[in-house]
Amino acid sequence: MPNKRVVINASPLIVLLKSQQTELLPQLFSEILVPRGVLEEVLAGGPDDRAVLGLPEVAWANVIDMDGGVAPEVAAWDLGKGESEVLSLAGTTSGSVAIVDDRAARRCGSSLGIPTLGTGGVLVLAKRRGLITDVSSRLQALQDVGLWMSVGLVEILKEQAGE
Repeated sequence: MPNKRVVINASPLIVLLKSQQTELLPQLFSEILVPRGVLEEVLAGGPDDRAVLGLPEVAWANVIDMDGGVAPEVAAWDLGKGESEVLSLAGTTSGSVAIVDDRAARRCGSSLGIPTLGTGGVLVLAKRRGLITDVSSRLQALQDVGLWMSVGLVEILKEQAGE
């Protein structure tokens, strides 16, 4: 049952789209926010990109214009546009979790008290909620479409999923 609001970054959204696993997001979360800068990063893949082609299927995504810009405390970290917008929005939207994979972005979130979750963590959560039967094959699908994860991280995620 969905129960959290998330703000998703481009990389997690792209690999979930390319691996055809985005259906998990609305099953896990009550609201999925996508800052405009993140959408622009996804669309930069071009009209034939698998992630771009999958965008029409994500009617559940709420695209947010960042009229207030990036929070100064986030801007100080000199992250990319998408990560900066995600963390700024999550930091100012009550009950939000930022879905980011970038290490620096996760450190920024941690230092500013913004909860973060990685793409692999989304899969672990889906398994814990009974939405998927295994994490291993789904982690492999993420890696097959370009998400780099260390062997150690994959093992941690499998362990967290009880595999």
